[in-house]
Parts: sequence; structure tokens; C-alpha cells
Amino acid sequence: MPSYTVTVATGSQWFAGTDDYIYLSLVGSTGCSEKHLLDKAFYNDFERGAVDSYDVTVDEELGEIQLVKIEKRKYWLHDDWYLKYITLKTPLGDYIEFPCYRWITGEGEIILRDGRAKLARDDQIHILKQHRRKELETRQKQYRWVEWNPGFPLSIDAKCHKDLPRDIQFDSEKGVDFVLNYSKAMENLFINRFMHMFQSSWSDFADFEKIFVKISNTISERVMNHWQEDLMFGYQFLNGCNPVLIRQCTKLPEKLPVTTRMVECSLERQLPLEEEVKQGNIFIVDFELLDGIDANKTDPCTMQFLAAPICLLYKNLANKIVPIAIQLNQVPGDENPIFLPSDAKYDWLLAKIWVRSSDFHMHQTITHLLRTHLVSEVFGIAMYRHLPAVHPIFKLLVAHVRFTIAINTKAREQLICEYGLFDKARGMDSTENIPYYFYRDDGLLVWEAIKEFTAEVVGIYYESDQVVAEDQELQDFLKDVYVYGMRGRKTSGFPKSIKTREKLSEYLTVVIFTASAQHAAVNFGQYDWCSWIPNAPPTMRAPPPKAKGVVTIEQIVETLPDRGRSCWHLGAVWALSQFQENELFLGMYPEEHFIEKPVKEAMARFRKNLETIVSVIAERNKKKKLPYYYLSPDRIPNSVAI
Repeated sequence: MPSYTVTVATGSQWFAGTDDYIYLSLVGSTGCSEKHLLDKAFYNDFERGAVDSYDVTVDEELGEIQLVKIEKRKYWLHDDWYLKYITLKTPLGDYIEFPCYRWITGEGEIILRDGRAKLARDDQIHILKQHRRKELETRQKQYRWVEWNPGFPLSIDAKCHKDLPRDIQFDSEKGVDFVLNYSKAMENLFINRFMHMFQSSWSDFADFEKIFVKISNTISERVMNHWQEDLMFGYQFLNGCNPVLIRQCTKLPEKLPVTTRMVECSLERQLPLEEEVKQGNIFIVDFELLDGIDANKTDPCTMQFLAAPICLLYKNLANKIVPIAIQLNQVPGDENPIFLPSDAKYDWLLAKIWVRSSDFHMHQTITHLLRTHLVSEVFGIAMYRHLPAVHPIFKLLVAHVRFTIAINTKAREQLICEYGLFDKARGMDSTENIPYYFYRDDGLLVWEAIKEFTAEVVGIYYESDQVVAEDQELQDFLKDVYVYGMRGRKTSGFPKSIKTREKLSEYLTVVIFTASAQHAAVNFGQYDWCSWIPNAPPTMRAPPPKAKGVVTIEQIVETLPDRGRSCWHLGAVWALSQFQENELFLGMYPEEHFIEKPVKEAMARFRKNLETIVSVIAERNKKKKLPYYYLSPDRIPNSVAI
């Protein structure tokens, strides 16, 4: 009678093993096997991290094996089981791989196809078409869209983390990390004694050092020592943790009535301001999105204030970016003066602090939360709803949405109050005109490496543009992203359909870059740039000044966050800036969803390209007092998971 050798791999994460009964059935082109109990005498099967082999003898020839069915039945108490993969050795000596990388919960079952990626058009056998359809029907019941907050992209329909499908929940270790990270921060930063000192102001800037951890030669210490300087202020718009707001000013806005006379002491080329604009030397950051927004009211004992400043910057003769004018609200007027470097020291300093505080809010809500976390969640939900596990685009993207839906659900549950990418239109693409924009330089290197990789994968599975256009599962995925995730807004920049291989490759590059590089660029520098509280105040306790010549050091300190809120902020940015244990970085694909040699070779070339980029960035950083490493591929996690 025909005999098969079945190899079963159990996951290595916490609680991945099981004591339940595991049964296997084989479905072939000419017959189906009986249900076989996978069990060895006097042996603890399916332990965490184990790879177990079993001989399965069947009564008759099964033909080509099409499906493997796994059933889990209770032994004593229900325990979930994480199945990595099954390998089948046929009676003829052939090996067939069946990737899984999923949890089987309760008295559950799972049906697996072999690991070859297939488009829907490749499946001509009824049982495979049926399996494909049922998988999506089941997923669409599990992954439902819901409106979290008006105006935001739709998100997963889950009130808390435990409501999520088991396959996208944190591993236990990851969940524990998330819960404990903040507590670890309090201990590591030695700031517990200040935690409850709300409404208690610091005495001066130096007093903030009591909660500031000095680590030799780090960016955060350099920020502490130089944060008041205009050069440091301007540099952060290029290479801080929010390097996406600055754009070239092509015309001075009417709402900022600045004149050459006001700023002439800052214009090193001795040209009129309008001429500096024409020559491409003037840049602008406009926080108009904050206009009219009420400040947070989470603390009833402390008034909190927001501003919507406009900041004008200048590229000096050293090609460095420095601020030359700041207006703290959108509507010009006598009570909304334009602050200048030539003003009194504390007038100018407080104006810059207000800009830094506004930048912090824009960074957290738009750059970080909306444009990486929530957008990546949209890709993840649409992927699970419309791309079966056998689809090549599912196999490509699944590593890049790992834990993203879970971290966002946790954030909505615990952290968030109720209340782009490389856009060349910003005029920031010229390396000659803006030579110290490392976010742009490194980001483009990573972007091109990802695009080359996605183009190779697309080319392997889509032989022509027509195949792309006729892939209905792909088109349904794109439509779901556009209609539900992006709320049908053309201004989102996302298409509701794609007809060419080139456009598909570009789209996939956006998805992977957003989830990996873009998130790394705006997340992991938060402790570096935001731990010195005066450089990135999370809240302001007094309104913006309405006149010049009245600001004192005491007024600034009273405006900055109190001791308690400063500590909470410091703990948060420390926790958010930490890599997780066993972090998977860009190019690492330990879950082998792809089994085909051409894709594995493409992955190897991708990793090689990324290694080259790591070397280029490391060499440049050797010469820098302020190294920029957030987009070094060895520091870019595969997905948004913190």
C-alpha cells in the first residue's frame, strides 16, 4: 500500500505547541485518504519549535496530492497550535511543501494547498477553485471594515485585541512586550519619582535634565546641547522624525505678510526676498491642518493650547536650512505678529518652541499614525479579504502587514484619545539644491531596491499587462483599498484599478515602503529628537504670545509641559523607539510562503541590494556629527508593529 512521510513543523513562539489530537487527511486527484491520527508512542508530539515526522499509509493510489486537511480535537484542555508548514514525501520520492504559518484554534481544522503561487486563472480543477472561494468567504466574515473616527480610513471591526482573528493577534511575547514597554521605560529612565507631579512646573531649562538620560555621543544629547540654535531647528525639518512637511516656497502666501525689510539680516545673498524665492532658496512649513482644532482635554486641571504656525526657512550660503520668520496662527493681524531672528532672544525662542510643538502633533497624528499605521492597516485588511494564501501578491505582502492590525487595535484600545511618501511636488528632490536631506537620499535608495524586487516578482507571475487587468482578486483588493480604506477619495492618490505590470509594481512598492521604510523613518527617531522636552513639547500650557517684547524665561517654562506630563512623554517616546525582540528587518522572510526558485533568487538579490545600501549609509555616517541611520535597511523592520 502507498506510504507517505509527513513532516510537521510547529512554531517557536510562546504557547505554539499543543497536546490536542492532530489528524491528517490527503486529497489527491484520484482519491482521498482516511483520517490519520499523527501520534508517536511514548513521545510528546507538536512541542514548541519541534519538527516531527510520521509515516502515513493509505489504502489506494491518490494521484497528485492537491490538498492536505489538518484537524485538531481536544485532548484535555483546548490549546491553540501554530502550524508552520507540512512537507509531504510521496511514494515516488517527490517532496511537496505546504506552507501554513497560521494558528489552529479550538476544535478547528485547516485545509492547505501546496506552496506554489497561483493566480485564479491558473486553477482549472473544481476542488481548487472551491477551496480558493471558501477561503475568501471565510476571511471576509472575519475581516470586516468599520468606521473608527469620521474622516479617517476605515479600520478592522474589533473593539479590542482579543476580538481580532487569532492569526493577526500578537504572539504572546509580542503582546507582553507592548504592555511592559512603558513600565520598562519608567524604570530604565529613572523617572518614577516625577510621574505624578502634574501641575508642577520645572524651574528652568536645566531642570529638565533631571529626567533626561545622557548617553554619550547620541543624537538626543546633541539635541539637548544645541536645541536653541537655528541650525538645529532647521536641520530637523530635513532629518528629524518628521522630515516630510518642508517644501520649497514658490510664492509667498498672502496670509504671511513678510517683507524683505523684516528678514534682510537673514538673507546672506543680499537679494530681495522675492528673488530668493525665485532662486529656490526659501522653504516653508505650514501647519494649517491644526487651525481650529481644540486642544486635548484629557487633564481637567490643566489648560492645554494649540497653534497653527507658518514657518519660513532659508537655505544659507553653507546650504543649511535656517528659520527666518514665524507666524503662530494662520490669520495675520496685530495680535499675531511675525517673529524674527532679530527679535528679543526669548520672543524668538518661544516662537520656535511653538513650531516644534505643532510639528510634534502633526508628526504623531498625520505623519506617523495616519500615513503609516492606518494606511498599512488598510492594505492588510484588504489583502486578507480578497487575496487567498495561494495568491502571489498575498505571499509577497503578508510579511509587511505582520502585527500591523494588532498594534493599531491596541492603540485604539489603550493609547489614542477619542478625539506621503516622496512627493516631488514639494520641490525637495534636487540633491544639488538641498544636499543634506538624508531622509530623501536614503529613502530613494531603499525605494529603488524595493521597486526592483517587486518588479521581479510581478514579472514572474504576470506574463503581460492583460494578466494584471484580468486578475479579479487583485482588482477586488485594489478596489477595497480605495473604496473602504481611502473612503473613495481621489485625493488619496490610490487607484481603484490597475491595468499594467509597471503600475502594479509601483503600487506594491508603495505598500511595502510605507509599512517598512517610511514607518522606520518617522518612528524610531522619536527618542533621539523628542526626549529633550523643550525641543518637542507634547503640550503647551499657555496660549501663543500676541505681542513681542513680553516673553520671559519664566513664561516659557510655565508654558512647557509640567513635570508629570514630561515624564509620561519621555516614557512614551522611549518605548516607541525600541525594536522588538526577534525583530524581522527588511529583506528577512523566515516564513517561506514562496517555494519557487525564481522568487527565492529575487529575494536573495533584494537582500544583496539592501546590504549595499547599509554599507553606503554607514560610510557616509562616519563623517557626521549627527548621523542619519533610520533608513539603513538593517534598522528597518518589515512591518508597522510598534
